[in-house]
Amino acid sequence: MSEENQIKRISRELKHKGKILDFYEDTMQFPNGLTSTWDFLHHNGAAAVVPVDTEGNIYMVSQYRPGVDRVSLEIPAGCINAGEDRKTAAARELEEEIGYRSNKLELLLKFYSAFAYCDEYIEIYAATDLVPGKQHLDEDEFLAVRTYSLDELVGKILSGEISDAKTIAGILAYKEKYVNGH
Repeated sequence: MSEENQIKRISRELKHKGKILDFYEDTMQFPNGLTSTWDFLHHNGAAAVVPVDTEGNIYMVSQYRPGVDRVSLEIPAGCINAGEDRKTAAARELEEEIGYRSNKLELLLKFYSAFAYCDEYIEIYAATDLVPGKQHLDEDEFLAVRTYSLDELVGKILSGEISDAKTIAGILAYKEKYVNGH
């Protein structure tokens, strides 16, 4: 067995319980017998959606993000509610954030957002055959909805204007699967 597989967690201590993240301190033991503490964030998971209209334009949301202290352009996304599967969460977030429902919601990809220190797992869906619904934002959620062509969004990714990982992954996966046919 390789040495990296011989690292084991000795203990995990909750340091702070938050609204969407729980912060833990893990005590880890290494193959040489030494121990160290590592930070770990627990997240219940998330779902995101790439909403595409009949002309191929993609609905995006623009909202303030405290982690980077600026407004970010992103695909609609949100946390999983208790007992909710990710596809249901994606459909819910689609309607809550942009005011549309989808008659065709297909899984694009799934990934861990930052598994070096966090267990947030995200599934991203493509939403087509959109039908009007009712936007209903949370009371502390302020965002603007805009549409862009796929080429515009790829340009914004390559220029660094879009820097949100789930958005980059979702847009590029959509392009690869639905435009390039892979």
